[in-house]
Amino acid sequence: MTAYHPLLSDYEPVILPVDSVHTVARNLLAEYAATNIHDHNATVQAATALGTILRSLVAALDAERGERP
Repeated sequence: MTAYHPLLSDYEPVILPVDSVHTVARNLLAEYAATNIHDHNATVQAATALGTILRSLVAALDAERGERP
């Protein structure tokens, strides 16, 4: 069995303005909407991009509310 290594074990988000992250998130959703779920590489690429922007969006919203991300 291969040792497991978390994708983001020491994740420190870069806080960006909510409007900017929202625009990128909307664009990524549109870009990956037609991804072929049977194409493993395309699915992993979409999941990685969308997971990354989701973490950025949550960090931006937390910062806007004065919460620590």
